[in-house]
Amino acid sequence: MSASARTSSSASSAELSGAAKLEDVTRIMDKLASDLHTINLLPHQRDELLQQLKVYGRDPTNSDPIFTKEGIEVLTRHGFNSPSLTTSRNALRCLANALLLRADTRQMFVDLRYEQKACNKLKNDNRDDEFLVSRIIFLTTYDSNVNIEKLIDQYHLAENLCMNISRHARQYVTKQKKIKELDPMEDMALIETLKLMFNVTHFCPQRTAAFSPALPHILTLLTKRAVSSSKPLEPPIGSLVNSLMNIPFEQKDSLAQLFPKGALNTNVDRLHEILEKSIKVYADDELEQLVSPLLTLLRKIYENAPREVQKHMQRALLPSEADREKVLGRAESLASRLLRLSTNPTTPQVRETISSLLFDLSDNDARKFVHNVGYGFASGFLFQHNVPIPENAMEAYSLSGSEGSNARASQDSREQFAGMVNPVTGQLLDREENVEEEPMTMEEKEREAERLFVLFERLKKTGVMSVKNPAEAAYQEGRVVELDDDAKSE
Repeated sequence: MSASARTSSSASSAELSGAAKLEDVTRIMDKLASDLHTINLLPHQRDELLQQLKVYGRDPTNSDPIFTKEGIEVLTRHGFNSPSLTTSRNALRCLANALLLRADTRQMFVDLRYEQKACNKLKNDNRDDEFLVSRIIFLTTYDSNVNIEKLIDQYHLAENLCMNISRHARQYVTKQKKIKELDPMEDMALIETLKLMFNVTHFCPQRTAAFSPALPHILTLLTKRAVSSSKPLEPPIGSLVNSLMNIPFEQKDSLAQLFPKGALNTNVDRLHEILEKSIKVYADDELEQLVSPLLTLLRKIYENAPREVQKHMQRALLPSEADREKVLGRAESLASRLLRLSTNPTTPQVRETISSLLFDLSDNDARKFVHNVGYGFASGFLFQHNVPIPENAMEAYSLSGSEGSNARASQDSREQFAGMVNPVTGQLLDREENVEEEPMTMEEKEREAERLFVLFERLKKTGVMSVKNPAEAAYQEGRVVELDDDAKSE
């Protein structure tokens, strides 16, 4: 049959629907099954049938024979046993599509015990094979009893995935005048490999160390590839970030890769760049899905970073003195944007992770946390996590003082406010706007005193802060003076 005739046949088959489609799918599956017992198809005939089946399989309606136990076995045997690479890949495309569309087919595939052949096929230095087999194994990590530990220990899954990631990074480390334009299949295969790596390390945490050899290659890809300003976490960048989530960083070799000598902050700076671009462009629902893993990764890196890198991260992510020219959170810096997101009610996961990151950057010290972000941003997180707030955390403090100092602000003149910070808003006291207010009447003072009395009593009952009601203290110290009924307000 000529190429034009085969194309015409495929096109006409794709247009079938209903009972006619079901009849043709059944015919194709019967021919492919018979061919496994007694070879009766020429290579081009076999490939044509698989091409037609791929088109039919995109819609499960009236494609039932594909999704049966027998159908999955036929596709699996052609995919992993055929000596023809073309036939193998055509069958694997049909198989991968079936596993994607019908969850029950994943257990059918696992029951055939082709895991070893699948893992071995990952050794091929071919992006089509990498894409198809990685997707098939990835899909079996859901809704099946696949033994991931066995895939790693006996069938070298981790070793093969690490090898494929290194192949993707190769062009960025070899000496070339210009990075060649990538075949789209390169990125598609890389994304599937990274997705599989994340799932395997997530569902089998006892074997995450087996994937440590991939770390330098992932970091190479992350730092060498361009990051889009409109979609900074678009795959494979987002996939690269996610793949680092479960790799252990504690080993000496991993730390050396994360924080290379002479360029300690290279990898951290790239993550900061991605974060800054991301929070500028993504909507709330996208922030929850895409940015939360990046924030979690930054926490993990900070925990394992040398002190020099930790200080660098503090300077990059905590409010600077320039941010304190205004009430914290009102500037357009990365730190201010993070603060605003830390109170965003529509992104609970991002909100919690940002607050946790900022608390980590404050050395998990409540007083430093209040000083760094202001009581307004810190209080909710501290109350929610039952972290006591030191009494002196609410005193104004100086930015120029030594670490841990807590000097009181003088109220005598504005010049003495220089460098002093309002602990509630985080703003420099000498940058606060003067607000002219009418003096309070005695009645207004009494109402305000009563309101404060109630607030202090409620705060004391929570037990979170050790506070003493000022009215109670004044009474005990004999500073309360009873006024006559006709006393006039001053």
